[in-house]
Amino acid sequence: MLTKKRSIFTLLLVCTMALLLVGCGGGEQKSEEDAAAKQEQDEQMKVGFIYVGPTGDAGWTYAHDQGRKYLQEQMPDVDASYYMENVEEGAASESYIQQLVQEGSDLIFTTSFGYMDSTIKVAERNKDVVFMHNSGYKTSENVGNYFGRMYQARYLSGIVAGKQTEKDLIGYVAAYPIPEVIRGINAFTLGVRSVNPDAEVRVVWTNTWYDPVKEKDAAKALLDEGCDVITQHQDTPGPMQAAEERGAYGIGYNSDMSDMAPKAVLTSAVWNWGPYYVDTVKAVKEGTWESNSYWGGLGDGIVGLAPYGDMVPEETKELVEAKKQEIINGEWDVFTGPIKDQNGDVKVAEGEKLTDKQMLEMEWFVEGVLGNIGNEK
Repeated sequence: MLTKKRSIFTLLLVCTMALLLVGCGGGEQKSEEDAAAKQEQDEQMKVGFIYVGPTGDAGWTYAHDQGRKYLQEQMPDVDASYYMENVEEGAASESYIQQLVQEGSDLIFTTSFGYMDSTIKVAERNKDVVFMHNSGYKTSENVGNYFGRMYQARYLSGIVAGKQTEKDLIGYVAAYPIPEVIRGINAFTLGVRSVNPDAEVRVVWTNTWYDPVKEKDAAKALLDEGCDVITQHQDTPGPMQAAEERGAYGIGYNSDMSDMAPKAVLTSAVWNWGPYYVDTVKAVKEGTWESNSYWGGLGDGIVGLAPYGDMVPEETKELVEAKKQEIINGEWDVFTGPIKDQNGDVKVAEGEKLTDKQMLEMEWFVEGVLGNIGNEK
């Protein structure tokens, strides 16, 4: 009887040891899998973004965030989930950029002009990280900058506005009196007057990038002065909504604003950052990235027009398409002479065109613009 009990005990002991061994083996396997997953996560390239506004602004930041999402869809092996919104420009942005570095970002896009100096400072301390600053002009060994020739899309949208206006008076709600905004106003006005020489563009400055109430009120003031088409250089759809409420038309900016004012928006001058973000990330990942200054145009697809509203005639669409192809083919560009300033003086002679440097430093208005640079009106 004792022998039988010992045999049973021995059998139970063997079974228990076997189960323990299997359990230990499973534990080791799970630990190895967890370690491999962590290593893969650590090795995964991380891309960070600094935004000046909220991702839901329907404008500038929204367009950049759509580019980030496109990047994540096209390159699922890259972690593009790191972003900070509503980051103040100037010196205050430095700590936020540094925080993205500390969180492990290998590449950081700082997406507003006012982040330029902070980007350079953080880059000097973190040579193993690549930085791309949007709309600036400073570069270094590990800092590049990028922007798009939005003035080309502005010109095309001006054609649409010039054909649509009945009062020959178009309102422009402008952000800040800096070359980027002035260049856009001038390009738009040249487009307007290419199809409607009698039309004029009245400018109101808000000194804002994102202020829904102030920007909408500025559009209302322009409508009160007799404008029947409104365009803008800010991040909110307020001016388009003001136009719709008054039965007027509008040209949106940054992203397609037709959802916010479907009865008003003729089209929008839009950004398409996604493909550029993909190309840049690939270059960094493959070790081919070099610091440079990128300024792409219609041909690259980084700028363009949103779909037209039903109120835009086919004739207008054909005019826009013809001029668009001239630009893409390199046959012509927007700031090609003859161009006069507000005083009627020739600024660009016939057969000549402005250089990139001259466009980037533009501080004068073309003929047909009503308003002063830096004043409220």
